[in-house]
Amino acid sequence: MNFTALDLIIFIGYCVLILMMGYLVSREKKGHIKDSNDYFLASKALPWWAVGASLIASNISAEQFIGMSGSGFALGLAISTYEWMAAATLIIVAIFFLPVYLKEGISTMPQFLLRRYDSRVRTVMAVFWLLVYVFVNLTSVLYLGALSLETILGVPLTYGIAGLALFAMLYSIYGGLKAVAWTDVVQVFFLVLGGLATTYLALSIVGSGDVIAGFTSLLNEAPSHFNMIIQKGEMMIPDGSGGERDAYLDLPGISVLIGGMWVINLNYWGFNQYITQRALAAKSLNEAQKGMVFAGFLKLVMPLIVVIPGIAAFVIVNQGMDASFISSMTDPDTGIIKSDRAYPTLLQLLPSGLKGLAFAALTAAIVSSLASMANSTSTIFTLDIYKSFFDQNASENKQVRVGRITAIVAFFVAAIVAPALSELDQAFQYIQEYTGFVSPGVFAIFVFGFFWKKTTSNAALTAAALTIPLSTAFKFLTPNLPFIDRMGLVFLIIAALIIVISLIDGKGKDHPKGIEVTKDLFVTSTKFKIGAILISGIIAALYIVFW
Repeated sequence: MNFTALDLIIFIGYCVLILMMGYLVSREKKGHIKDSNDYFLASKALPWWAVGASLIASNISAEQFIGMSGSGFALGLAISTYEWMAAATLIIVAIFFLPVYLKEGISTMPQFLLRRYDSRVRTVMAVFWLLVYVFVNLTSVLYLGALSLETILGVPLTYGIAGLALFAMLYSIYGGLKAVAWTDVVQVFFLVLGGLATTYLALSIVGSGDVIAGFTSLLNEAPSHFNMIIQKGEMMIPDGSGGERDAYLDLPGISVLIGGMWVINLNYWGFNQYITQRALAAKSLNEAQKGMVFAGFLKLVMPLIVVIPGIAAFVIVNQGMDASFISSMTDPDTGIIKSDRAYPTLLQLLPSGLKGLAFAALTAAIVSSLASMANSTSTIFTLDIYKSFFDQNASENKQVRVGRITAIVAFFVAAIVAPALSELDQAFQYIQEYTGFVSPGVFAIFVFGFFWKKTTSNAALTAAALTIPLSTAFKFLTPNLPFIDRMGLVFLIIAALIIVISLIDGKGKDHPKGIEVTKDLFVTSTKFKIGAILISGIIAALYIVFW
């Protein structure tokens, strides 16, 4: 990919802008020393538009641009279920979960578990989250980001991993969440604008210069890629090793609407530290809820940015329209066409100027997510592990220092592990599956903790202890069971165990730490209601059209 002077100016300008903005917003007023509230919760001063932008920038990363585009290449529009169901989930979280979090005045998800259950549950889940954030989330985003640098610029994978980690550290570790959240506002601008430029180009290529004709061509040339519900045996996709497997294993029919997909989304958007941390940093509950509606609307358009280019790449390859394009899609070591190379390959075809903008968008998506994950990792370790077990009287300055060191260590470990993911065909599915080992237990612990006062600490601890063993057992004993169905099944088993253990353990009485949930806690503004109704209507229409 040859950058022109204009491309370099745009990209370097973006990098300088992010670093300068991160530094400027991180500075404190004269005489004020940055404390843990400033570093981990951005002084609880974020307006709704910053909350919404930061939610999307934290969520949309290489995992979407590279991974979901790769899944679009293999699976088609059906992968958009993750995005459109997420929009609906944001509404549910804003109405039912956020009010409780803000009422309890917590800073981390493990803190909620401590208040609702006990220190054992808090510690076990804190360790789970730290492992997932470092070995799944940070690792996969670093790998996918470096893969794009390798495909686009020829940068060796290990150098790309090191460079991305360093860039994310430069602006995020000094300023904490405040730097991350406010720079995310700029990141989202580049992300959306650059993403749309790539989609426009992809459709233009397929349509010989006509975008509308290009989209029509996608519908005609790849009709199976526009089915939202995939039936068993309907579509075979690459397995990453030169063979094929059933797409149903990734998106199992109606389960994406009424099954395990809800476990994935509610766990991710409702109980995930690097997501909920943005809402907890809002000025007020109303600002947090409006921010989540704003994020919901942005989620509705994400498939246009990250899935449609993948489908366009599938048509280009399938028709043999461009030999150099197919060559770029091919793994040089195995000679196999890799789905996750679709988006980086498309970027190489952009004209001067747009190439720099699109590359800036991809980089924005990568580093914003890396910064968010690292900040949340440091938040959980500092407040829930270090302060609880190593130094209960740690000063505000020391907490900030420990948080910064933790983020550096997390980046270092993830950078070492990241190259191991090079064997995958669709890294997006890897992320969903292996976070899904923990998700059923987390979802059950929180939902029962919120809405059933009889849930005991021993029941929650049992759920935390069994979620990974149960998920592992089902994976190896039932290899043909789709992982989304497996997550739903594990959740039901854990939910049943929670009910039985709580009734025996608590002798049918309410737990002393049970949360008092009243109707007035879930009151929302008129603007929020209008936004929620619009989002719900749009989602219903999309599924009707593409069923």
